Formats: sequence, structure tokens, C-alpha cells
Amino acid sequence: MTDEGYDHTVIERRWQDAWEAANAYRTPDDVADPTYVLGMYPYPSGKLHMGHVRNYTITDAYARYRRLRGDDVLHPMGWDAFGLPAENAAKERDTNPRDWTLDCIETMKGQMQSMGFGYDWDREITTCTPDYYRWNQWLFTRFHEEGLVERRDAEVNWCPSCETVLADEQVEGEAELCWRCDTPVETRELDQWFLRITEYADELLEAIDDLEGWPNSVRQMQRNWIGRQHGTELSFEIEGHGDVEAFTTRVDTIHGATFFALAPDHPISEDLAETDADVRRFIEEEADPEGDEPNGVATGLTATNPVTGESIPVYVADFVLSDVGTGALMAVPAHDERDHAFAEKKDIEIRPVIAPEPDSGGAEGTDPTVPDVEEAAFTEDGVLINSGEYDGLDSETARDRLTEDIGSASEATQYQLRDWGISRQRYWGTPIPVVHCEDCGPVMVPEEDLPVELPEFINTTGNPLDAAEEWTETTCPECGAPAERETDTMDTFVDSSWYPLRYVSPDLEEAPFDLERANDWMPVDQYVGGIEHAVMHLLYSRFFTKVLADHEGLDHREPFENLLAQGMVQLDGEKMSKSKGNVVSPQRIVEEYGADTARLFMMQAAQPERDFDWSEEGVRSTNRFLARLKALVEDHADAIVAADATAAGADAGTDGDIDADDDPIAAYVTDEVDAAIAIATAEYEDLTFNVALREAQELVRTLRSYADAVDDPDPAVLGRGLSAAVRLLAPVTPHLAEELYAQLQGADPSDDADAEAAVEEGVVLAAEWPEASVDRETVRKRRRLVENTREDVRQIIDVAGIEDPESIDVVVAPDWKYDALEIAIDSDADNLIGELMAEDHIRDQGDAAAAYGQDLQAEREALSMTLRGDAEYDALRAAAWLIEREFDAPVRVVRAEDAAADVARNAEPGRPAIDITE
Repeated sequence: MTDEGYDHTVIERRWQDAWEAANAYRTPDDVADPTYVLGMYPYPSGKLHMGHVRNYTITDAYARYRRLRGDDVLHPMGWDAFGLPAENAAKERDTNPRDWTLDCIETMKGQMQSMGFGYDWDREITTCTPDYYRWNQWLFTRFHEEGLVERRDAEVNWCPSCETVLADEQVEGEAELCWRCDTPVETRELDQWFLRITEYADELLEAIDDLEGWPNSVRQMQRNWIGRQHGTELSFEIEGHGDVEAFTTRVDTIHGATFFALAPDHPISEDLAETDADVRRFIEEEADPEGDEPNGVATGLTATNPVTGESIPVYVADFVLSDVGTGALMAVPAHDERDHAFAEKKDIEIRPVIAPEPDSGGAEGTDPTVPDVEEAAFTEDGVLINSGEYDGLDSETARDRLTEDIGSASEATQYQLRDWGISRQRYWGTPIPVVHCEDCGPVMVPEEDLPVELPEFINTTGNPLDAAEEWTETTCPECGAPAERETDTMDTFVDSSWYPLRYVSPDLEEAPFDLERANDWMPVDQYVGGIEHAVMHLLYSRFFTKVLADHEGLDHREPFENLLAQGMVQLDGEKMSKSKGNVVSPQRIVEEYGADTARLFMMQAAQPERDFDWSEEGVRSTNRFLARLKALVEDHADAIVAADATAAGADAGTDGDIDADDDPIAAYVTDEVDAAIAIATAEYEDLTFNVALREAQELVRTLRSYADAVDDPDPAVLGRGLSAAVRLLAPVTPHLAEELYAQLQGADPSDDADAEAAVEEGVVLAAEWPEASVDRETVRKRRRLVENTREDVRQIIDVAGIEDPESIDVVVAPDWKYDALEIAIDSDADNLIGELMAEDHIRDQGDAAAAYGQDLQAEREALSMTLRGDAEYDALRAAAWLIEREFDAPVRVVRAEDAAADVARNAEPGRPAIDITE
């Protein structure tokens, strides 16, 4: 065999051509329930980066695995093709966003094809084409008909450089810079279109508990973003301004309110700013809601506590947000960390009114201990103190009583979630299908006039649509009078909120998706994408799906059944980025080492959810492994085929046929083939690809060792092992797997006609997944048994100072001990020994049974079931040759009844006795 490389370019080109000629990845429309595997579609930025490659290798590997398991698989790809970056790039290059975007798509599609990703390109969608964004407009109209669209003034984040509105998550850092151009962001009041996602806030929150296939971290991020809080709304009277509503979740602390705080943009704050220079300066120059420390300014006003009648000072404070609660709050420094920090800064009284519950072990009527709140707030529930008639009530009871007793108070529920502002003041997006009529107001464009297509791009500052006068000038659909088109375009999250549905019927002209097919195919079985989309994209997709279920007949209320958020690819511990100059080009790696090498290296480096460091040496090592696998197959393919390749490749062809006494190495290899199949299969099911691939690679190493260790390896054993290894690797290294599997089947893959015929007849692409006669847990027990036994032999030889052992006996425990162990594991009886002695065949063992029972009693919490006696015996016989090779001594595996009594008594399940003769 040789460790030299192989010509990956020829092999990968051959099989990509064969797949394309056979339309190998097409999903027919008449499949009732395909396994839907989907990666988040990319923004066409020009070239694939390593994050793309990792994401799409994960989905491709899983889709290929499901095909090998016999599933019909839907695995499509499309392009998130609208967005400001393309518009900016077009302006810089004096071109138009459409041409720029389509050129980028062409480049990236070619790169994807060179990676061997198995997409159904017949279903490709591009969101910037009218045949896609027409349906964005149709959906907007339907949402409007159902009362889920609203237009209103709103304060927005405005980037003066990009001249567009930014979502909160697009404003970065303490300096509040635009995520695209690093320009300081301003706030403006603009008419905006909103989708009323808050109408679904409760369902979006409560249904999170049912998303069992999603990472807990993502589910918690969505809960936090929705931010539902149950509490109390009540009024504080501010002098000269009347009653002001405040929201609190801790009305039980109202006696400890020592100041009142208003958001900088609260109407009272803005009124004060007109006459109070200090307030105006704070609002305009100092307020920093993202700052590390709360800050504020005194107003000179006081608010009246509705329970105590006490007057407390009013501040304008930057930790109060107008879009959380009511934009006004009672501040209780003793029981809120943020209020505490502000009170310390402004020298405001900190008054404790909640104490920990008295120790239940104390005397009845024991007074609660007043907490020390000078250094830190006490934020837990407890019992009320310093609260007049409410003293002694627990927090929950006090909240109920106070809400009932305060005349202005009522139960209230608040959300952090706000309606989704979709308006964007830019050209490259879906035109909002509205015309503005002086008499009729905003009017929806009729369905028969959709799509409202974008006009030619005008390279100008601001929104190019405002400059497209011929396009903006139109007539009102209702009265026929002159009118103007809406020049805002939609947030690109609208495009991605329903795109999985378009894949089911991408060419449908009568509706956005075929309802019957969508009901059969949705939800997506496995969705994969970056954690950065954990909130917005996924939340909006869930919202759209629920609306479509309510109003369009969709059967499913969630879009994605299982979600995997993949980690980043890093270099030297840092995220790859052009600005840092640490980007590794996927194209270079493919050209130098091949797509299979890149795919295998990435997938074996770490679990998909984890970040990992790119390593050029790791890539080279992976390439060498594939070259060795290819050489191993080529060295033995003729012998395997000659010995009847079909039988040799069959999964059960050698199972149980090889006796460990006749051919111990072949028996061991047969067991290891089963072991690799069992574990790799279970790990593929769990999407822990790195573990599955480690098993496949270890199997290849075992097969190489087998081929090197014997002069004439059994072609049936070697053939079955290689067949299994190639198929276990096939989801990740599809090109080489096709090549090698074809060779093992007696085909000549170097003949392009043979390659195409192999795909059409279904070689690896549609081969059956290998089957094992054991499961993952059995394999783990067997391997643990063998390794522990080898380690025990090493320790005995080392401690006894045996330099040249003459023979080694490995003695398997008697059957009654396995029965006793099983009883001990299942038993919850206090007297375990009594329960064991109730079994005649155990009691008959006398003192030995009592001694073993005592051992089991002492270790009950740590007990676990091992293999049964016969299985241990067979596993050790198959592995005996490993001990023989290590210690150069004959090894005999014997049952307890065939061994010397003094040795056999030491044998226990999972821990055979060892007898070494010098």
C-alpha cells in the first residue's frame, strides 16, 4: 500500500458530473412525506466562507445519511438575495444591485457544486426575483386583511450613512454604531409599517416548551426576547402632571419605593427638557441605556406613593426604557439591583421592606431578620417588614392584597416583544404593495396587479425609489385619482420567514405554496444555521407559520421540528474575518486537497454546535487518511471481488460464521465492524458527526492492521469491513465513497460511463446503510470489558515484576454472579442480601454468595449492568489475540467452572479473573 495522495480533482469531477447527469438529488413532487433537511439559505456576498462550508456540509451529510437509511429526502437551496449590502456594493461599483447579486449567486453556486453538496437545484429560489417577492406582497396584503398590519409613527434607529432604518440588533456596541458601516446611529420619527407580531406573543412564548428538538439556549433566548412579565399597573401622582402609570412585578415592595424614575423619552421628560437645561442636557448628551452604570438627573418634581402618601423625588433615568412597561417605574433600591446602584450614586435612601422567611426550625412567631441592604439589594421573595398593616405577609399574598387595595391598581401583563417594523428606506428589497391617495389614504395594490416590480436602479443618495418619479407616480386603485407608490421596501426577514414553504412548490404561479404538499412535507425535519439567528429569523418564521395556520389552512404551527445551531470556524482562536486578515479560502482548500478532505476535516474536528480552530496540518492529515483508505481498497478490491463481492459486501455475510479459536483476528475484526456500524449509526442519528466519523476512521485503521497482520486476510471479512467503512464515511466524503464502493462492487469507476451507470443504478448514493448485530450500548460494554481486562493484565505483570509470562488465563465469572448483579441493580429492598438468598441457585453458593452480596450492597449506587456471561466469554475470546501480541504469551479464555477454584472465585461480571504463569 502507499500513503501517497490521490487525484481528487478527477474523482470529484467524475462523480459530480455523474450525479448531475442522473439528476440524482431531485425530489419528486409525488413523495408523500419526505425527510426535509434544510440549511439557512445564504446571503450572496460573492464567495463562500468557511462558516458556509461547515453549515452546508452538516445538512448535506445528514441528508445523505437519511437517503442511505432509505428516506426520500428534500434538500433544497436558495438565496437570501435582497438587502442593503448589495445596494451599497452596487453604488460603489456604479452598477446595479440585481446584476451584482446574480453574479455573486453564480459564483457561490459554482463553489457549492464543487463541494459536492447534494441539492435539488430544480427547487432553487432567489428572493430578489419578482416570481418570489410577488408572494411577499401577497402575504403582506393577506396580513393586512386580517388586521395584522399597521402604519404609525415610530421612533426608529437611523443610519445617516446608509440612510435607512436599523433594527435594534443592528445597532452595535456602547457607541451605538451601524452594524454595516460603523456610523453613529441617530433616532428619528418616521411613518413605519408594522406586522403585529404581539398578537401572537402568548402563543409564541408558550409553544417554546414544545420545541423539544431545539437547543435549550435558543429557546431561552426567545423567551427572554418575548419577555412576558405578570405584574401590577398603578398610578403615582406627579405634581403638575397628574397621575402617571407605572408597571411593577414587585408591588409587594411599594413601601420601600424611595424615588420615581421616567424614561428619557417619556412625555413628561420631553416636556421638562423644553424648560429645564439640566434635563435637556442629560437627555441629549448623557443618557446611555446601554451603559454599564445607571445614570439620571433630578427633575425637582415629586411623586406621591398611592399606599403611604409619601412624596418621593422624580428622576429622569437612562435605565428606564419607554418600550418596556410604561416608561415609568417606582424604584425600590433595597430590592432591585439596578435601583440600588442608582440610589448609591445619587445618595437616595435604601429602605428594606422584604426580609427572608424565618427559619422554619425557629420558635413560632419569630420575627424575620432584616436583611443588610447597604452593600447589595435583597431581591428574593420573603415576608413584608416596615410595611404597616401588611407586615408579616409573604410576598405573593401581599402582591394580591395590595393590587386589590390600591384604587388605581390592576393586574397587568407586559412584554418586551414589540410589533415588527418592516419598513426599510432603500431600493433593494420587496416593494411594499401600497399606494398613497390624498383622498383614500393608504390603499393596498390589488392582487391582480402584483407583483409591484422594482424600477431600474438609480445611483443616488438616500432611497433610490424616491428618485424613480415615473415609478412612484400612479393612480389610486379605489378612486382612480393620482397617487404615489409607497417607497419603503420590506425588511429581508420577511423573505426568510416563509421561504421553506416555497421550496415545496417553487414554480407554482397561483399561490405562494401548494397547501396540500406543504401539509405533507412541513415542518422542516432538521434545520441548521448560525446562533446569530436564534431570535429574529426564527421568531419571525414561527410567527408567519402560525398566521398561515390560522388563515391559509396550513396544518402545522411551527416551521422547524429540530434545530441545530452550528459553531464558528476560527483561526488561532479568533473568528475568521476579512478585517482581521485570517480568512481561509474554501476554494484553495478544494483545489489543493479536495472537497472530501475539507468536508471530513471540518466534520471530525468538533461537534457541530462547537466552535473549532482551522488547522492546515489537520487538513493534511485528513487528506493522508483518505489516500490510505483508497490504497487499502485498491490493494484488496480484486481479491474481494474474486471471492464474490456481493456476498463479501453483505452486512450479515460473515456474522457468526467465524470461530475465535479458528481465526481469532478475523473474529475480532468482524466484531469491530459491527461495533463501528452500531456506534456510527447512533451518532449520525444524534448529529454527533465527529464521533461517528471517529468510529469509521478507527475501523479503517483496524482493517489496515488486519491486512498487515496476516498473510492472507479473509476477503469476506475485509470486504464487509471496507464496504461498511466506505458507507459510514459516504455522507461526509461522497465522491471518494462512490469511487471506492464502485470498485468493491467490481465496477471500473475510471470509466465515466461506468460511473454514470453506477449512479443511475444506485451505488453509494442509494445503497443500503450497513446493519450491525449489536447496539451502541452493547458495544460500549464490550469495549470497556476488553480494555479493562488488558489493563488488569498490564498491572499484574507490572506489580508482580513478571518479565516473560509463559501463559495468561482470563477467567469469566460464573452465571450466578451475573444474576445476582442484575437483581441488585433492579432491587430497592433495604436487605439486598436477603433478596439474593431468596434465589435457590444463588443461596446454593454459600459463603461465596454472601461475600459477593456484601460487595454488591456496599456498591449499590454505582452498579451498572455488564454483558451477560456468554457475551463476555465471546468478546474476550475474540480479543485474546491482542493480549497475546502485546505480551508475547498464549492467552486462554475460560469459564469459571473450567478454571481453578481459587482463581474463579475472584472473577466478577465485567472484571474477569487473571491468572498469569511465569
